[in-house]
Parts: sequence; C-alpha cells; structure tokens
Amino acid sequence: MKLTMGPILFYWDRQKIMDFYADMAEQPLDVIYLGETVCSKRRALSLDDWLGLARELRQMNPEREVVVSGLALIEAASELSSLRRLCDNGEITVEANDMGAIQRLSQNGVSFVGGPALNIYNAYAMQELCEAGMRRWVPPVECSGELIGHLIEQAREAGITLPEIELFAWGKLPLAYSARCFTARAENRPKDDCGFICQDYPDGLPLHSQENQPLFTINGIQTMSADACNLLAEYPRIEALGIDLLRLSPRAEDMQSVVQAFDQVRRGQPAPLAVDGCNGYWHGKPGMLRVEEAGLC
Repeated sequence: MKLTMGPILFYWDRQKIMDFYADMAEQPLDVIYLGETVCSKRRALSLDDWLGLARELRQMNPEREVVVSGLALIEAASELSSLRRLCDNGEITVEANDMGAIQRLSQNGVSFVGGPALNIYNAYAMQELCEAGMRRWVPPVECSGELIGHLIEQAREAGITLPEIELFAWGKLPLAYSARCFTARAENRPKDDCGFICQDYPDGLPLHSQENQPLFTINGIQTMSADACNLLAEYPRIEALGIDLLRLSPRAEDMQSVVQAFDQVRRGQPAPLAVDGCNGYWHGKPGMLRVEEAGLC
C-alpha cells in the first residue's frame, strides 16, 4: 500500500509549515496533500503559496504525487472565489471536500480526489462521483472496515469500477464542522476578531467531560477526536480488504516516527498486536474506544 500525508488540519505559522514539508519531503511518502481545509482565515500561506510549494515538492521528487485540498465548509463569497481558483489551477490535482468543488472540477473535465468530508456510504453514490471525475476516494472517518468491505462487494456485484481507496489510518479524526468557531468561543473572542488564537494550539484545544475524561479536540470550526486514530495493528486486515493507500494526518511534533512505523510494516515487518490510540470506528464501535483495551474484540 502507498502512504500519504494528509493536509495539515491545525493552524501553524508559515515557518513551521515550511519546515514540516521540508521534513516530509525526505520521508517514504507516495502522496503529500497540501492546503487549508478548515478555516479560510488561516492565511499563513496563500493559495499561490500552496501551489508554489506543490510545484517545489514535485520537482524534488517527480515520482511523488502532490495534491492540494480545498475547504470542507464554504460560508462566504470570498471562500467560493478562492475555491474556484483552486479548481481552475490547471496543474495540481485537487482534493474536493465540498460538493461545490466537485461541480467546478467536473465542469472543467479534470479528475480529483474525493476527501473524507464527502458523505459517501454506498457504491451507487460513489459511482455518481466517479462519473464526475473522482479517481480516488477517502471514506468518511466513521466508516468501519465492514462497511467499506460491503461497499467494495456491492460495487463488484453491480459492475461498478472502483476508484483508488485511501483510508484515514493515523491522526486525530475530523468529526464535524460548524459555522461557529469553538476555539474563539473558548477564549471569549468573536469569530470575526479571533486574533488567530488557533495558533496557540498547534495540536488543537483539548476538551474534557465533566468527569475530566478526554472527549474531543477543538480546532477552530472543526471538532476532532481527543485521541489519535491508529490503525497500524489492523494493517493485515486493511491489506486483505484491498485498500490502496493509507493516510497519516500531521501532528506538530515527531511526525517522522509515525511515517517510519507504517513504512516498516508495509515493507514486511509484522504489525503490532495493539497500539496506542483509538480504533473503535474501524470495528463498528464508538470511535473513541480502543477495542482491544475495552475487550470488544
């Protein structure tokens, strides 16, 4: 299976972003995703900067694919204008996280990646988007291995050609998006004058229950899992299912060790029996669980 590095979901400053991708360019990654998917106010890099960085990464390794991701929630005319520019770039593949992006890309007659923010849960919905140009699909993070297996079987029985399937295999799970900025609200700031407070939380703002248990991570308008999803121990089952790519989602520190762990397993090292992190969704259980620890499998 190929390894991919998903787009940065948090708000980092420009230098940190550039340093991160300089490090990732040296890692055994087959695909690197760039771009802003959460909040258009995060302008450490402009769209032109992202496209320029994509060109640089391709020049460094022509065999590596580079993709630029679009916003998952479009709320303003300025965001729609930026999305059109992204879809019309004519050079770099786009990951569509919004149906408006799909419409524009389809009109342009270019292929695209269907991101995890799209609601696709059966082979016929997938076929509709494939006919619009989707060549790779990232299932929603709450999809279980069983559901994905049923979708693959449904497609084969119906004679539907499957796109590449890319599984979200490591990182804090993006669960929901809202028009409200939760990070600004937590700091008693209005959304329109947030002061870019997200930069103070490079891995998101932890949210605990009244019993002081980790529950979610707040990331601007995005609600994420408290813990990182980790499907490394599931590698043999994922491989048997026919998944084509595994997505690793960036964190602020020591992302190299995550890449290396997955790379070693895909090259033949035995997968661990259990790992830190949550994996409940993969087993059809509540996503916050690590089912081995809970005794559910």
